[in-house]
Amino acid sequence: MTHHHDADVALIGYGPTGVIAALTLLRQGVSVVAFERDRDIHARARAVTVNDWTMRIFQDLGIDERIAAVIEPQRALRWTTYDGTEIMRVEHPPSTLGVRPRFYNIYQPTMEAELRACAEEYGDLLDIRFGVQATDVEQDEDGVTVTAADPATGRTHTVRARYAIGADGGGSFTRTRIGATLLGDTVDVQWIVIDCRVKRWWPDRDLLTFWSDRERPVVDIALSAGNHRWEIPLKPGETEADFADESAVWPLLAALGVTPDDVSIHQWAFYRHHTRMADTWRAGRVFLAGDAAHLMPPWAGAGMQTGMRDAHNLGWKLGRVLRGELPEEWLDTYESERRPNAAFYTDLAVQLGRVIKQEATPDEIEAMNRIPEGLVTPFEPPLIAPPVLTAGKLRGPVGDASIVGRMVPQPIVGDTVGRMGRLDDLLGNGFVLLGDGVDPASLLSAEDKAAWDALGARYLTVRPQDAYTEGPDELVDLERVLLPWLRRYRARAVAIRPDRFVTAADVFGLAVPA
Repeated sequence: MTHHHDADVALIGYGPTGVIAALTLLRQGVSVVAFERDRDIHARARAVTVNDWTMRIFQDLGIDERIAAVIEPQRALRWTTYDGTEIMRVEHPPSTLGVRPRFYNIYQPTMEAELRACAEEYGDLLDIRFGVQATDVEQDEDGVTVTAADPATGRTHTVRARYAIGADGGGSFTRTRIGATLLGDTVDVQWIVIDCRVKRWWPDRDLLTFWSDRERPVVDIALSAGNHRWEIPLKPGETEADFADESAVWPLLAALGVTPDDVSIHQWAFYRHHTRMADTWRAGRVFLAGDAAHLMPPWAGAGMQTGMRDAHNLGWKLGRVLRGELPEEWLDTYESERRPNAAFYTDLAVQLGRVIKQEATPDEIEAMNRIPEGLVTPFEPPLIAPPVLTAGKLRGPVGDASIVGRMVPQPIVGDTVGRMGRLDDLLGNGFVLLGDGVDPASLLSAEDKAAWDALGARYLTVRPQDAYTEGPDELVDLERVLLPWLRRYRARAVAIRPDRFVTAADVFGLAVPA
């Protein structure tokens, strides 16, 4: 039976994860209806940073320059004790993903407002319903029906969509409705988050500092637009009631040497750390994304970003499925690709938290800083290393010596008629096969070429900077990045997905991954 659909996709929740899902779908011409229980953007800054991977997603969505205008570069990270002993430091080398620098500080309400403004430019494709709460989600073989209520009036209405995405946070109604269970732990320590306005600069304010201490570890971070934050655990016996007014909050900052000459307190709030993940992220036509699917401690700065990456991964696949450009089986790869990455950042956050809370031994800290020998891929600390896929639509093994699953670097390249730009801007937004001095199509069987053609793939030859181009479908490796990268992994040709991950390489077979 065929039903009327009010939109292609229903979004339950319109925070950062929901907005990125909307933008990814809207950019493909997919209609979206969003339900958001809050009428305004959450006033408290929760997330504090984005990195070059997230900025590359913004680039794909055509909004990176607008977002860059409301965020600020981050200098480095350090872990230090109160006596000034530096335990560990992570510098930010130049990014390989076409973004400078690798990390940015953000002020979430400002960045989120800009993201929403970008989405609103899609006009009638986007229908946002603020101040309403989803109360039921039902599905059948043809679509999903979402029932929503206005708490102020009690009025309810229903919306029919082909698919639904639950991006409704840690207390997700959608997760409960599809029968998913949140597994894991919540740490029984409450933290106070103090957001301040900066009055004057102080030494090394631009270093993201983790003050390591068993009793009172502190996160000390510059946010964008003249904001600064401290996150401090409450001691046993302390409660929210002990910090009911500003005069009670100031002693916490004074202990760190911060005075009213430096900042004015803007707001403060309390929270607990979670290490939890849903046992499934999908039930039929309904998906979970962001905090609805996983919750992690803040130490890796990856909670919000992981949700945005969920949304982008699901969004580019779902959009193409709805447009008939991909078979529906591609949706089965959403959780298999995103769950390992969410688990990676959760585990990384836990380990970094052990350092700041002085729970890690010197040997463990040394192991974290140790550089493995004999690597094919140049070593970078896990917190800043370029992303990789470890499962999903991949042909061939993954690991240090394999190019499969890696995100292609993004240098400045040229085309055959002399235009220059970032790689992604010249690749377009679909599947692309790149060959090292060879037309990648020439390496395919007729059957494999037909399969890539069905996905709308382009075939591009990469030439060195000191050579002539020989045809219209070629790129010039102006910064001498792409060709050395391919040769490091002994690849003559690679197939790259729309999200810029390598899905296949000639060394393991260039057929479309099954």
